[in-house]
Amino acid sequence: MTNVVLIGGHGKVALLAAPLLVEAGEEVSSWIRNSQHAAEVEQTGAEAVVLDVQHASTDELERAFEGIDVVVWTAGAGGGDPERTWAVDRDAAVRTVDAAENAGVGRYVMVSYLGAGFDHGVPEDDSFYAYAQSKAEADEHLRKSSLRWTILGPGNLTLEEPTGTIRVVNDGEDVEEASTSRANVARTIVAAVNNDASVGRMVQYTDGDQPIEEAFAGQ
Repeated sequence: MTNVVLIGGHGKVALLAAPLLVEAGEEVSSWIRNSQHAAEVEQTGAEAVVLDVQHASTDELERAFEGIDVVVWTAGAGGGDPERTWAVDRDAAVRTVDAAENAGVGRYVMVSYLGAGFDHGVPEDDSFYAYAQSKAEADEHLRKSSLRWTILGPGNLTLEEPTGTIRVVNDGEDVEEASTSRANVARTIVAAVNNDASVGRMVQYTDGDQPIEEAFAGQ
């Protein structure tokens, strides 16, 4: 049994991923910042842990990671407030990477987005800039760590039903229909946790027609 932490445990993707991980035999704890969400989270079969990553120090995070095998980052500020975006999507994410390294976690799965990177091309006066740059910096920090990492880059998130199939997008490839259901993202998290073939890779994808397990086994 693997001990998995879902950071951002009350988010839509995490609420879908938790029961799938539990079903796969993993022991799951979902980190949330609002204790009022604990009951809903625990309905997924995960243990709800109240810990606000935006304000937790690296040392506090390191202690919380003791005994954990896999960290999955699904948190996000949700846009709107640039200061909070920098604080969560960059700074808190970076601290969790450092803390996971210090705690000897080993495996880290980061949920990013399709097209993430320093070449995102978003101008600084654009409201999306803080998010795009935060994700670029957090993803790069993870790449430079000693962790066995996977970065997931789904397209625009939807609430469509899961298909269990995706299309892997290669670097520089133009994508006309770049939508990805959150339910499929949840399934890619499980695939990444259970398949070491994606270690050291950023897997960018949309909904498609290739079985997720096959897509990850072929990375």
